[in-house]
Amino acid sequence: MRLLTETIVEEETGAVRANAVMPSVIDTPANRELMPDADHDSWVDPADIVETVLALCSDAASVTSGAAVPVYGEA
Repeated sequence: MRLLTETIVEEETGAVRANAVMPSVIDTPANRELMPDADHDSWVDPADIVETVLALCSDAASVTSGAAVPVYGEA
């Protein structure tokens, strides 16, 4: 994902913003079922990922392109 993001930035300089959101384990029912003994408290809430994406899409991040943004929850 990071390499694709960097390639888009390089090829579309100034025309397109591209950033990668890189979460750790996402807290979903499927992941809880697959990993019942894991520490679910440290997983990323999907709402936190949404907030990060919205921030990157906003005017506040208009100068941000080519970033790999970690979203690690409580890790």
